[in-house]
Amino acid sequence: MGAKGAKGAKGASTNKDALRRDIRKVASSKRAAANRWFFKTGPGEYGEGDKFLGVTVPDVREVARRYDRIPLSSITALLKSAWHEERMLALLILVRQYERGDDRARGAIHRLYLRHTRWVNNWDLVDCSAAQIVGAHLEKNDVALLRRLAKSRSVWERRIAMIATYHYIKQREFKHALAVAERLLGDDHDLIHKAAGWMLREIGNRDRLVEERFLRKHAHRMPRTMLRYAIERFPAPLRRRYLRTYRT
Repeated sequence: MGAKGAKGAKGASTNKDALRRDIRKVASSKRAAANRWFFKTGPGEYGEGDKFLGVTVPDVREVARRYDRIPLSSITALLKSAWHEERMLALLILVRQYERGDDRARGAIHRLYLRHTRWVNNWDLVDCSAAQIVGAHLEKNDVALLRRLAKSRSVWERRIAMIATYHYIKQREFKHALAVAERLLGDDHDLIHKAAGWMLREIGNRDRLVEERFLRKHAHRMPRTMLRYAIERFPAPLRRRYLRTYRT
């Protein structure tokens, strides 16, 4: 490695070390304990074994803003961290870099994300990144990836498929979200029920007729949690009618 390369590598390492020091400055052991409970880290739970520093999301976002130009190699190391907040930090930096990147940079970030989905391994990590990277990158491309992710054995990849469609929903393009939600109707995981119900609700917030067409066809076989999330913003009489008529 030449002198310039050695200096660059050292700078990247220094930035990553400084970032880790900074995020620990705002950590709280009390919050870490609360997060271990909230994110279900006990034996057999969906977040089993996850570790928390105890940093608030606003503080993680602030650190991400200050270090959002670190190289992808450093971001990858953070994404593989045992610490939940460091993985979130990596994802938030990737989102920021994706948003300002050119086509080449965005492609690299998209590929990095898909290669490392095993570390995007809790619902908040999916929710802060899937639409912004996976959904946004597929805007002008084939959406077969969404179908593949929706069929994955990984609950996190299935959630990525559903949440990625939020990118389209915000643009009032609903067909991809409806297709993924239909594919996930038989899913047995509560986190998928919540994600699909949430996206259906977001569709309804923009066009309730579209959501109701989906519900009239599928509500009778929707998991109860998915249905409740989907109709949460409906007028009370209509909400009661769906719960009464389509009870599973």
